Amino acid sequence: MLERAAAWFQEQSTTDLIWVGIGFFAQLMFTMRFVVQWIASEKARRSVVPELFWYFLLGGGVMLFAYAFYRFDPVFMLGQGMGLVIYARNVYFVWTHKKSVAAGDAVPSKS
Repeated sequence: MLERAAAWFQEQSTTDLIWVGIGFFAQLMFTMRFVVQWIASEKARRSVVPELFWYFLLGGGVMLFAYAFYRFDPVFMLGQGMGLVIYARNVYFVWTHKKSVAAGDAVPSKS
């Protein structure tokens, strides 16, 4: 099995290996969103979605979309592309809420 893995790596171009690295890093960002959300919920003893969750989600989504585009996987591109709209919209809500709180127009969130 190690020989097959070594052979696979040797067959890949440097560009392909860089993109595989980007794909793995993007998956790590997606994983971190759950870790951040889990820790925040444990501390609050209730379900919480912290702001950092959305940044990891958006960052991981952009990177995975780029990876899917590089691999030219239309199913993966569509799935990530649709998600990016939702993630970006939630980041927009976070920013506009912060702006409203700073202006005194809204109550600060507890997460």
